Amino acid sequence: MNFIKKIKFNTEFKNHFGFWIIFFLINFLRWGSYFDNYPYSFKSNLIEFSLHIPFVYFNLLVLIPRYIVKFEYYKYTLALLGSLAVIYILKTGLTYYMISENIWPEANKMYHPFDINHIVAVTIGEIYVLSIASSVFSTMNWLKERDRNTIMKKNQSKMKLKYLKTQIQPHFFFNTLNNLYALSLESSKKVPDVILKLSRLMEYILYDVKGTKMVDLTKEIDYIQNYIEIEKLRFENVEVAVNIESNIDDIKIPPLLVITLIENAFKHGGPCNSNLRIKINCKVIDNTILEFEILNNFVLSQNAKTKKGIGLSNTKKRLKLIFQNNFTLEKTVKFNYYIIRLQIPVQNED
Repeated sequence: MNFIKKIKFNTEFKNHFGFWIIFFLINFLRWGSYFDNYPYSFKSNLIEFSLHIPFVYFNLLVLIPRYIVKFEYYKYTLALLGSLAVIYILKTGLTYYMISENIWPEANKMYHPFDINHIVAVTIGEIYVLSIASSVFSTMNWLKERDRNTIMKKNQSKMKLKYLKTQIQPHFFFNTLNNLYALSLESSKKVPDVILKLSRLMEYILYDVKGTKMVDLTKEIDYIQNYIEIEKLRFENVEVAVNIESNIDDIKIPPLLVITLIENAFKHGGPCNSNLRIKINCKVIDNTILEFEILNNFVLSQNAKTKKGIGLSNTKKRLKLIFQNNFTLEKTVKFNYYIIRLQIPVQNED
């Protein structure tokens, strides 16, 4: 039944109609020119196509779903031969009574009904039409299914990206609220500043990047710097340097892609580090690659416990969905520096 629905609904009626019209015209002109008798060609093709069309759809909508799909090939063969026999009888009778008593004038010889040569010729002709029509309709149906599957995959990717973004935002705010809670316990005067900057970050997420695939890199940098200012309120001795080494005015980037890497730098620096230093470099390489490099120092502590977060994992998944394999995300440790390097294709305004 699924096969029948696909044939009926997934392939548009106008394509079927157009196919048969074109096929009819080709045969009409071909045989009319060959015998120099267009009236006869028109009448004979009219009879033949009045039988071709029901036969083709009977095969596609009844015989194939009933027998081929169930692997009952012998039943299909018997049903097909029976259909061909009916087609032969109808074609011969209609030609005899409506066109000419010579049922096969193309042969340049008088043939009688049920002559073996005539039976073979009619059968081959019907199988020829059946093969062409079935191939065309199967191809059309396959193209429809391919397009449908492509759309489904795109929608799945969009849903997955949306899910990952909804995970990233609570993850970020969870960390920030923890910072805010820690300051409130100390009755710190920094709390109002943190709340103000946090509201700006929420405004960016709720209004500026909602439903957008790409945002201006300059806006994303502003967002990152606001986040850094919040973290500076938390850490007493922290130095953060943001270096933009190229012109980024016309460059776009997937929203909230780099912030998890910045969060990672603060996390790896950790509360044990009395002098946290973070350096963020952003540059364009050969006008094709946008590179972010985030470095932070860290202090090894035997009592420190490493928690496995979701931020970096989500970043990898998002990169895979957006850029497939056309990106680089590397993590290295040099001396007491933790380094993350991200490279993605440059996305311009145009």
